[in-house]
Amino acid sequence: MKILAVSDKIVPFIYGPQVRRRFQDVDLILGCGDLAYYYLEFILSILDVPLYFVRGNHDKVVEYSSEGQRTAPHGGQDLHGRLLYEQGLLIAGVQGCLRYRPGQFQYSQMEMWQYVLKLTPGLVYNRARHGRYLDIFVTHAPSAGIHDDDDLPHQGIKAFRWLVTVFQPAYHFHGHVHLYRPDDKVATQVGRTQVINAFGFQEVQLNLPGAKVARAQSRTGI
Repeated sequence: MKILAVSDKIVPFIYGPQVRRRFQDVDLILGCGDLAYYYLEFILSILDVPLYFVRGNHDKVVEYSSEGQRTAPHGGQDLHGRLLYEQGLLIAGVQGCLRYRPGQFQYSQMEMWQYVLKLTPGLVYNRARHGRYLDIFVTHAPSAGIHDDDDLPHQGIKAFRWLVTVFQPAYHFHGHVHLYRPDDKVATQVGRTQVINAFGFQEVQLNLPGAKVARAQSRTGI
């Protein structure tokens, strides 16, 4: 299974007709926040594969455009505070970043702990039912000490680091931290977890035995 993870930056060639040919073998889209709902909706409609997303601190409660208003990308599944079993994958997510000014989708470290701890009963159930806690953890902010920065808006979340350390999902996709240099860190291995910064986009081939190809029938032969 191949995943297209996107975050923080609209990429011109993705927001165009060539996206179908460039990503014709993608089976799943992950939105890691700070992207216009219409952009995620466009990718979803063209690739015709499932979209799972969390919101970032710059996302709007209501987005207005020439097509009307949206409170989310139509057809996508909001992962915030949820644990899903989809396409043979165990997926969970938490939106937002640390609170640094008045605005939506910003939280204290304690509030982030509350979101993560609410996921833990389901993670334990997954272990009993499926033999593993979690395959993919999707957030906007990074974990503490992994791809984060010193300034308050971009400090990592302690609860995310705890989840990665204790439950060892196969992948943790995040956004929020912009990449400007060719040598900026995109991927870091933390135990059994590969942590990936999805700024702009990252295309990742998943090596998970339970993953099922969920490509729509209409895409066969493209």
